[in-house]
Amino acid sequence: MIRCNLSRLLGEKKLKVSDVERGTNVHRHKITALYKETALKVDLDTIDKLCEYLECTVGELFERVEDDIK
Repeated sequence: MIRCNLSRLLGEKKLKVSDVERGTNVHRHKITALYKETALKVDLDTIDKLCEYLECTVGELFERVEDDIK
């Protein structure tokens, strides 16, 4: 499964979803879905904007983890 680390990154940088929305022009609903890890898909453009704004790599924003269910 893919885990999104947006909530952790925002916490570390003391940013709010509204800050990211203003800084990236990405719609709040998309950012919130990533923040809450409920997003089912993400556009590459959105990933690029988030990484640029947060000054992070794709690997820092997303990571693959093993499913707990077996």
